[in-house]
Amino acid sequence: MANSKQAIKRIRQNEAVSAQNTMQKSAMRTAMKKAEAAIANNDENAQELLKDAIQKLDKAANKGLIHKNTVARQKSRLTKKAQ
Repeated sequence: MANSKQAIKRIRQNEAVSAQNTMQKSAMRTAMKKAEAAIANNDENAQELLKDAIQKLDKAANKGLIHKNTVARQKSRLTKKAQ
């Protein structure tokens, strides 16, 4: 257990940031799965879902949640499936 005030605050901040990161990663994964399902089923909103997934991937890369090369690979695979 932390003894100083600053260590206690740091723990509190880390928990908040971790929760935000978890939510953002989860939303990104969900968007990717929705886009893949729409592309597989030839839905009319597949392009919109693809665009949303790419935006979430880019945001995760900018925030440092996922490596930029991983994001590039995932975006490439999604767009390749869409064609």
